[in-house]
Amino acid sequence: MRQGQVLDRLKAALVPGQVYRRADLAALSSNVDRHLARLVAEGHLKKLSQGMYLAPRATPFGEALPEETSLLQTFLKDDHFVVYSPSQFNALELGTTQLYNLRVVFNRKRVGEFALGGRTYRFHRWREAPKTLTQEFLIVELLNRLNDLAEDREQILNRLREKLPRFNVRRLNHAASHYGTLSTQKRLTSLLEARETSSKV
Repeated sequence: MRQGQVLDRLKAALVPGQVYRRADLAALSSNVDRHLARLVAEGHLKKLSQGMYLAPRATPFGEALPEETSLLQTFLKDDHFVVYSPSQFNALELGTTQLYNLRVVFNRKRVGEFALGGRTYRFHRWREAPKTLTQEFLIVELLNRLNDLAEDREQILNRLREKLPRFNVRRLNHAASHYGTLSTQKRLTSLLEARETSSKV
């Protein structure tokens, strides 16, 4: 197959906004490195990091950021992760108000801070990771990261104790046992016991 035909086949396979690894495209080319270099030079691909490429997506406001799920799945080679911003703790109404220009990836493989596709991600590795973001998971992560938050920790814990009846206790315990540190598990157990005791008085 001629080089022009191979390039056309590669271009046809690219989805704007999606992220690819070199291995994803190698099956379509007998000389993938040369063809990738050509696609990058022509603007059909953008190199994000070693072995990772973005098919750019244009918008009226400029080039769009990579589709986040595709970016992270490609980077991790795994789909067991959740991504959130610590700013989402504010929606729990526990007294947090800070806004964070950071995305946290709770996952099974990577740890550290990485700049990917125009965003900064902080990866936290754990023995397992959920696929969906829930309120109960956010509560557990808030407790996991409590010492990193700018707000008053005791105030957060007091508000959480007051608002515990709003949340599903079974799901909270499940999230804590699967995704919480030992400190978080003990703290949540203490809060639940204190709430149960006060409700009986």
